[in-house]
Amino acid sequence: MGSTPQQRRGNTRQRIQDVALELFAEQGYEKTSLREISERLEVTKAALYYHFKTKEDILVSIFEDLNRPVEELLAWGKEQPRTLETKKEILGRYSDALVAAAPLFRFMQENQAAVRDLSIGVTIKERVIALVDLIQEPGASLTDQVRCFTALFTMHAGMFALKDLEGSPEEKRKAILEVAFELITQAHGAESDG
Repeated sequence: MGSTPQQRRGNTRQRIQDVALELFAEQGYEKTSLREISERLEVTKAALYYHFKTKEDILVSIFEDLNRPVEELLAWGKEQPRTLETKKEILGRYSDALVAAAPLFRFMQENQAAVRDLSIGVTIKERVIALVDLIQEPGASLTDQVRCFTALFTMHAGMFALKDLEGSPEEKRKAILEVAFELITQAHGAESDG
């Protein structure tokens, strides 16, 4: 069974993304050239240009691919009732998306200045705000707004800050989710109590 040309193109595109992200992480976004990416891939620059014209095109495509689950989560969340169970499900699904996007988040943390100047920097901020809106009650007090933002940032920080703590990645993920659940439960309870 051979693969179709479409699959092969998809695999090349994926390889380009993986190698570019590797190089961006190793030497920084600014210091990585398209030539270096093509050399590491052992393809011509023309072959690379067929898929991507610029480094930013590569980075944006990685971001879009890894962020698709977050887009789907936002669409799903908007259709759900604002129950505590829904909010926990949103955080659980977001945690899964973060695990899948870990290489991108590592890159973004190490290249914050470059990311800020790129179009994805604004998009990331907008998505975080949209997620907070889904887990926060309308008219939430400032304290409960902080709890909801903190629940998300706990998950972001947990990907990097907890890497030196003992425990498997899955144990750490569960502990992070537990803390995030406590925060939104507190915020949800405070709003429904009056």
